[in-house]
Amino acid sequence: MLRQVVLDTETTGLNPATGDRIIEVGAIELVDRKPTGNTLHYYINPDRTVAEEALKVHGLSNEFLNDKPRFFEVADEIMTFIMGAELIIHNAEFDLGFLNYELSFLRRNPYGTINDHCDVIDSLAVARKLHPGQRNSLDALCKRYNIKNSHRTFHGALLDAEILAQVYITMTGGQEQLFTTQQQDEEEVPLFNSEHKVIPKTLRIVRATEAELQAHEHYFG
Repeated sequence: MLRQVVLDTETTGLNPATGDRIIEVGAIELVDRKPTGNTLHYYINPDRTVAEEALKVHGLSNEFLNDKPRFFEVADEIMTFIMGAELIIHNAEFDLGFLNYELSFLRRNPYGTINDHCDVIDSLAVARKLHPGQRNSLDALCKRYNIKNSHRTFHGALLDAEILAQVYITMTGGQEQLFTTQQQDEEEVPLFNSEHKVIPKTLRIVRATEAELQAHEHYFG
């Protein structure tokens, strides 16, 4: 049995080294390349101002985030959900950099880094190998693979994880019909629910090369 978790984050800006923080985490579970309906989703108070350019991307203001939990309050739930899974992330270095930065602030940090617990697949690197010289942002891949994303007005971690799951399954071997939703009156039907389960599994660590990793703005390019 292969357990995968498709994960995305939203942040206050582009660089944790300058103090930017995570403000949203979204993840969905796949088992044997099929969605189980188990998801994880948190908005997070970053205790710092959201950059204007980032606000234009995800629309998450400080006013909205002020009453949300801090990362340390939800870290155990996040790590429990992803522990032992094969993580699928688009432009993985960006999200891993932020997640590991947040983990470093935990008291006595019992987790180390994400790579200590999970195999990581960078779907951007996969897309670049399949489509060299082409745009491989999530929006571009949706267009290439005819995956509906017109409801994506702003970037959102859970929504982007759901879309990425469809893109990744289609891009790496089909089964896109598993994600087809029935629509009534032009309304979107949720693909996943809010519960989750954990199936620990030990997997080898896979790291993308420097040549395959770019700044986060390439994610939108």
